Amino acid sequence: MTTDVFARVLPTIFRELVDGAPDPATRTYMLNRGDPGLLAALDRLSAAAASESSGGGPSIAAHVDHLRYGFSLLNRWAAGTPVPWKETDWSASWARNVVSEEDWRALRDELARETAGWAQVLASGREVSEMEAGWITGSVAHVAYHLGAIRQIDRAARGPTAEDEHRAEVALRQR
Repeated sequence: MTTDVFARVLPTIFRELVDGAPDPATRTYMLNRGDPGLLAALDRLSAAAASESSGGGPSIAAHVDHLRYGFSLLNRWAAGTPVPWKETDWSASWARNVVSEEDWRALRDELARETAGWAQVLASGREVSEMEAGWITGSVAHVAYHLGAIRQIDRAARGPTAEDEHRAEVALRQR
């Protein structure tokens, strides 16, 4: 099995989730038009907001560190490191609940670097096993899940609503 077919669609969906919906006149796969995506949503949050815990659950900073860690493992695998899952410590990826402003900036920069690297991997066709195809496909669903979780924790991270999208569609048609 090759990822050639996915290489045409998955990078687009992944980039939309991470970097936002493309041109407002273009139909999107996951987000409402005009949605800035994960990285821009995180940039709107202070370290204090990212460190808040909702109902005793993990903070946004913990979600971000978990994503960063996961993409770093996927990028290592894509670069040729044998399956890194055996030595992973997923509990450590959830331990970063409180961050300073400096730590928050560094964490967002690291996530941006890891997601950019992974987007390149998604765009390149390669031979993979069925399990590896699952990792690749699951990575897109995984970032979508965490984007939704983050947006549930803090409203400032949310994108435009369906009503906002409808108003934008009407405005585009009136041009």
